[in-house]
Amino acid sequence: MKILSITAGAAGMYCGSCSRDNALAVELLARGHDVTLLPLYTPTTTDETNVSRDRVLFGGISIYLQQSLALFRKTPRLLDRLWDSPRVIGAFASRSISTDPKLLGDLTVSMLEGDRGVLRKEFAKLLEWLAEEPVPDVINLPNSLLISLARPLREALNRPVCCTLQGEDLFLDGLIEPYRSRALDLIRRQVADVDAFVAVSAFYVPVMAKLLGIPANRIAVAPLGINLTGYERRRRGGGVFRVGYFARLAPEKGLHVLAEAYQLFRRRVGSDAGSDPSTGRISLEAAGYLGRAQAPYLEDVKRGMASAGLAGELIYHGAVDRDGKLAFLRSLDVLSVPATYDEPKGVFLLEAMASGVPVVQPRRGAFTEIVEKTGGGVLVAPDDPAALAAGLYDLWRDRAKGEALGERGFHGVRAHYSIASSADRLLEVYESLIARPVSSAAQPLKAGIRSARQA
Repeated sequence: MKILSITAGAAGMYCGSCSRDNALAVELLARGHDVTLLPLYTPTTTDETNVSRDRVLFGGISIYLQQSLALFRKTPRLLDRLWDSPRVIGAFASRSISTDPKLLGDLTVSMLEGDRGVLRKEFAKLLEWLAEEPVPDVINLPNSLLISLARPLREALNRPVCCTLQGEDLFLDGLIEPYRSRALDLIRRQVADVDAFVAVSAFYVPVMAKLLGIPANRIAVAPLGINLTGYERRRRGGGVFRVGYFARLAPEKGLHVLAEAYQLFRRRVGSDAGSDPSTGRISLEAAGYLGRAQAPYLEDVKRGMASAGLAGELIYHGAVDRDGKLAFLRSLDVLSVPATYDEPKGVFLLEAMASGVPVVQPRRGAFTEIVEKTGGGVLVAPDDPAALAAGLYDLWRDRAKGEALGERGFHGVRAHYSIASSADRLLEVYESLIARPVSSAAQPLKAGIRSARQA
């Protein structure tokens, strides 16, 4: 099967969606499928072998310039190549290209306006690139924020288009008005241009069906999966009980909630031990991407820990690579990422459990689905540091329970959340789309390119 899979770069940071797209491409390539993984906006950053093309379309610099200055909407392709180079984009991405939805309202709307909006030149570039590529059997979009690609791709290639749903509601909710309402309206109008939608969790189906006006029976589920190579059971012993956090450091991911819960948990442990709570062999270990805009947030968390007399117990390991991630996870006794919203993914849970680490998570979003299916953790009330502290304390006090949960999670992830299982389900969706007749309204490739150029 020939698959054109589009993925969206995240300005130089490790991104769960990029990692999923890449891991699926690696798995499908290994099975003999012909996969083209095409990055948009910026090059992708993954902690595994990156199989994306060394070409970026809808380059972050280009779309910013075209959005800001009409002059750049008519510049020749030769000039565009200067700032469309992956090397140039990569050099500026982490410093100059924001992924904050509050700052990207107008650009989001322009992208959703598609080849009828101010970014029409970028759509023409995409179709010109496709003219030199083999025609795929199916096309996959990485999220509904790129739904404006569906109609021109479908018309130009005469092939079905699938759209993944994997967390874009958080971005949409972060847009200020009137951009949020406008973006939602534009997405809803283009739902019919997509042949099938794929959600990354069962939880997410009704959420996105309601938000975007997608009939629920048009949304399939291809659960998340991870490449299990290198994941081993955690190291036991060592004397220190390590509470871990592994995710992007941002308020919505809940490190501050975990820090508050840790302080409650730590006082209870100190009371049990008859010692000062500022001493003992317990630590709060965090790792993950920290954007410049979130540096003050981490400082606030550190100040809170210092005020509780626990400054030395919070250790931040930075944005670790794959080897660093595997070693970090194996060192933990429990992991918690108490997100303050209904997270539809939760790759960090799969990664922890794949290492035999039990989790303590709020009962919300896809967390409930993952923990109940794997049996690898404890669910507590959301947005409740005291409940989270009680869950941590329970596993500290009853080490045998923690070991049993870790063992169940270790096997549960392998049974339900491997990248192979995820690819199996995705291929089922693709095969069902290929078997259907394509709309007679679709245009041949060259006609689609001519239309885009004339626009």
